Amino acid sequence: MTRYKREFIFDKNVNEIVSKNIKKYRKQAKVTQEQLALDIEKSYDFVRRLEFKKGKIGCSLDTVYRISVVLNVPLYKFFIDEEETKNSLN
Repeated sequence: MTRYKREFIFDKNVNEIVSKNIKKYRKQAKVTQEQLALDIEKSYDFVRRLEFKKGKIGCSLDTVYRISVVLNVPLYKFFIDEEETKNSLN
């Protein structure tokens, strides 16, 4: 069997995209940072930095999953760059 290196384009800003979407969906759900922190069993400061630092700090998949459950948003939506999607449609 022949093996070869396949080419993929990976978004280097995935943490920034997730961070931006956490803030967006949290606000849409009208949930405060404090309430989200309580619901996902993290500190308020962690949630604040996660949103404020815009991807400079990351979080585990388990944390994103918990946020998706709390905000009632499918997990995959946190990884979609809405701005890039809009730009590619134009």
